[in-house]
Amino acid sequence: MADRSTQFEKALLGLRSLILEGAFEPNSRLPEVALSERLGLSRTPLRRAMDRLIEEGLLERIETGGCRVARFTFQDIIDSIELRGVVEGTAARLAAERGVPEALMAQADGILARIDSALAGEVDFDAYVEGNAAFHDLLAQLAGSPVIQREATRIRNLPLASPSAFLHRQDLLPDFQASLTRAQVQHRAMIEAIAAREGSRAEALAREHARLARQNLEYLTRTEPGLAPQVPGLALVSSEDT
Repeated sequence: MADRSTQFEKALLGLRSLILEGAFEPNSRLPEVALSERLGLSRTPLRRAMDRLIEEGLLERIETGGCRVARFTFQDIIDSIELRGVVEGTAARLAAERGVPEALMAQADGILARIDSALAGEVDFDAYVEGNAAFHDLLAQLAGSPVIQREATRIRNLPLASPSAFLHRQDLLPDFQASLTRAQVQHRAMIEAIAAREGSRAEALAREHARLARQNLEYLTRTEPGLAPQVPGLALVSSEDT
């Protein structure tokens, strides 16, 4: 059972990575045999991974059999980012209204301290990306709702909707260090609002925070479209809609 689970995870991570990197054109049919050989896996875990990615929205089932890579419009990505803001905003508001155990708040403080360290002096991007991912994972947990946590995870798997979608190539963006610092200010403000039991403020901050990703998307697709191929996931966005 453990081996089957490991094979599935390998297939899922490998296939998702190939799709987001633009290894296949949008609307193109996935070649199962070639993929199986490329990933070094049998077709059983590969098909399970395809089923999962259909649920996530990265793939679409073909009536005649098999599946193809989904095509996203610019508006699809904007909507996904807005939806992440809604879900994370709801998580922040409910956390403030319901209260959060001290152990989880201490965990949040620890994550904020790690991000502060990553931003001190020359930016440690790897540490920042790790801390940012940990912050958003924890934010989804603070409301104590498995439903919200599950939906937050699902949305983050959509192209460019993840809080870390642009961080790996943050150097492409103008004033990137100021952007990271601004995001960290918002992280801390969210946690302070939750601790103060200010639900409406916590929700508004989380929604505003998600819009940083929208600003980055607009810059890379409209102001500097030549940089878009360097960002995983942008290959799936139709150029006709940008």
